[in-house]
Amino acid sequence: MTDTSHTSSPDRRVFLKGAAVASSALATAAWAAPRAVGATAGVHTGVDETLRIGLVGCGGRGTGAAVDALVADKNSELVAVGDTFVDRAQDMLEALGFEESVADRIKVSGDRVFSGFDAYKQVIDSGVDVVLLCTPPHFRAEQFEYAVAQGKHCFVEKPVATDIPSLRRVAAACDEARKKKLAVVSGLCWRYDPGVRETVKRLQDGAIGDIVAIESSYNAGTLWRRTPKPGAPPWSQMEEQVRNWLYYTWLSGDIICEQAIHSLDKTAWLLGDASPVEAMALGGRQQRTDPKYGHVFDHFSVFFTYPQGQHVYFTCRQQDGCTTRVEERVLGTKGTAEVLAGRIDGPSAWKYDGPKPSMYRVEHEELFRSIRDGDPIHNGDYMINSTQISIMGRMAAYTGKTLTWDQVAASEQKLGPAQYAWTDIESPPVAIPGVTKFA
Repeated sequence: MTDTSHTSSPDRRVFLKGAAVASSALATAAWAAPRAVGATAGVHTGVDETLRIGLVGCGGRGTGAAVDALVADKNSELVAVGDTFVDRAQDMLEALGFEESVADRIKVSGDRVFSGFDAYKQVIDSGVDVVLLCTPPHFRAEQFEYAVAQGKHCFVEKPVATDIPSLRRVAAACDEARKKKLAVVSGLCWRYDPGVRETVKRLQDGAIGDIVAIESSYNAGTLWRRTPKPGAPPWSQMEEQVRNWLYYTWLSGDIICEQAIHSLDKTAWLLGDASPVEAMALGGRQQRTDPKYGHVFDHFSVFFTYPQGQHVYFTCRQQDGCTTRVEERVLGTKGTAEVLAGRIDGPSAWKYDGPKPSMYRVEHEELFRSIRDGDPIHNGDYMINSTQISIMGRMAAYTGKTLTWDQVAASEQKLGPAQYAWTDIESPPVAIPGVTKFA
């Protein structure tokens, strides 16, 4: 899920591209260096070679990613799966057995179904070539580090961290992946949608003049919540939180990171993948106030200011009975545009009418093609930048304070328990703007 400026001026484009890199405290010289196009990865370049896939995280998104990967590359097989909970892994494999298009390439033997907090190591150590990392985001840094250390190509679901210390670990692992010429494809899937790609390109080429502001929204309804099966023993607090990870900031990053990062990623993309200089935010919970919904907010409003003076006015919510809207309305000096609608209004009016394949499928097609061509894709820069933007918005809302990019980049707040065990861990309190401190 995921890269140039917004004007027709080449000099301006170059400047913004440079500003994006310079303003990211997480950017490194290795990222800034041009990729060696055409370089040989050294492995997995044969068109007919079977690529073995391992899946870590067997929930809905992981199941979808496994199907998309297998459909995208006809010479691939799913050979190992892992999840914190063995029932999730088994249910996923049973579901895949009904997927006629891929069922004959599910080659997961019983001794390659892994569970527990360390299941990712066992999957990665099962002789796989490509690993799909689809667990709750809290675990992404540790798993991605290990996958890169073991030389695996990676599909990495969004966001890639829920706190800044973990994001630094992802950044370091991205550097290592570049050195090893490993593919890193992000789950920020709109970057792989043909209509969105074409719309963003036209806007970056100046179709509406200079972009002055973006109204961005990911306003949706509520999501699932799991409970123990009838007659089953009660869950420990750890199990309750991991199974219902959406509702705990240490696991999901809150709705602004876990879901609405897609919108924040598009706004950054439109602005040359720059990083905002500051953010002021509001947020809270109005519908999901019961403790069973953990401690996440159910709505956010964030005003981001970018280095060239552009503003992003962002809202997201998960509330039922309200107007739903997911879109970026872009305001320029010579017109307006709506990105997901693929429409530009003004002197350069235009409407996208090209093909509309599944962006989820396209991202996997391009991942596997890049591996076989020996020119692995690396989405590391923007998946890190957009993850920090979403964390920045959350921190500004939780604290009620205007925060700068550099402040957020220097955060040492590490979320989550010190150890992973099936015990009754503490449920963090709901943040209170003006009371909750920045850390």
